[in-house]
Amino acid sequence: MTNASPQRVLLTGAAGFVGFHVTEALLAQGTAVLGIDSLNAYYDPALKQARLDRLTPRNGFSFEQLDIADYDALQAAFARFRPDAVIHLAAQAGVRYSIEQPRAYSTANLDGFLSVLEACRHHPVRHLIYASSSSVYGANAKVPFSEHDNADHPVSLYAATKRANELMAHSYAHLYGIPATGLRFFTVYGPWGRPDMAYFKFTKAILEGRPIDVYAESEMSRDFTYIDDVSEAIVRLVACPPAPSPDFDPSKPDPATAAAPCRIYNIGNHTPVRLDRFISVIEEACGRPAIKRHLPMQPGDVVATYADVSALAARVGFSPSTSIEDGIARFVAWYRAFYG
Repeated sequence: MTNASPQRVLLTGAAGFVGFHVTEALLAQGTAVLGIDSLNAYYDPALKQARLDRLTPRNGFSFEQLDIADYDALQAAFARFRPDAVIHLAAQAGVRYSIEQPRAYSTANLDGFLSVLEACRHHPVRHLIYASSSSVYGANAKVPFSEHDNADHPVSLYAATKRANELMAHSYAHLYGIPATGLRFFTVYGPWGRPDMAYFKFTKAILEGRPIDVYAESEMSRDFTYIDDVSEAIVRLVACPPAPSPDFDPSKPDPATAAAPCRIYNIGNHTPVRLDRFISVIEEACGRPAIKRHLPMQPGDVVATYADVSALAARVGFSPSTSIEDGIARFVAWYRAFYG
């Protein structure tokens, strides 16, 4: 079921949370990686630089600072490096920020992804893996979320851009034969994580004795996915470029199949955790209680996420399984060490 692992991977968003960990995993198995990142200031650039500082001395790693929306600069990087696979993780993240700054999402997530697709068209690669999001399931109420479900009711612009990425990738797979795999991530967390994420904010505030903002605590649940599980899934998948689905039926199209070499996988823990339980796990790891400020659910949020990962397990023989207790303990230990 698997092909040979790629020898040369161009990875966008290399100084980002997921990109950093995936780059480390690829380098550990001897893959050469060209990391691309704009090092923008959406969150603390010093954290991005600290991640990059860990990667820079590693054998097989090179880095170029550029914006993926800069079409000519990205094309030139492809021409120089000649990747045989691309892992596209650069994006403007965040549901709530997409309500405040919508244009940042059209530039990074739409124009930027088009640059990546065009580069893969003109410099053919064996496989393009790109980040989508569980947010594409939007208003869907049926759980667990499955790749067989339609995902056409986004409730945030961020989700809409990620769904657009899936459709753009499908069109390029159909037109130009670019094997493309989209990954619907479910609330990724862990060491070196993003400061805009709830677990990071909660840990920081609890350790500093400040209150945390808790939105709809009794209603919300999330499928929290530990970063090492995500990296493992991506490294396995990059060696498995998709082929057209032999069972695709154009009269009854199944969203999980395609006549083009194109696939989508959920990357989740298949274990939703209620927000109140999540906070208690962080309190245990920090060794002190949280001071809670209760607030209503925010625009663009969904009540619950829950991943069906059977397709991922069937494809690569692996599905995420790290418990929230283990994952949060590792994150808090990293946080204390990194921030002193």
